[in-house]
Amino acid sequence: MTGFVTSFEELARAEERLALVLRQLNRKVGPLADELQARVAALAPERLLTLSEALLDFTNQGDLLLWLDQNSDERIS
Repeated sequence: MTGFVTSFEELARAEERLALVLRQLNRKVGPLADELQARVAALAPERLLTLSEALLDFTNQGDLLLWLDQNSDERIS
């Protein structure tokens, strides 16, 4: 039972981190299209943390797109 609670708590924390980063992005570069939100949501937790720091330097959605293209977990080889 403890493993289930821990996993549930980790999932809840991950969802809270994602929600926070999405709110920060909306405030910094404006409302995001569904596609951009999905790309951010697809990031691994470590990449989401890196994005939370990088977004402080963003001035527009182009900066986010460039960052996602360079740091996406879904890169094609």
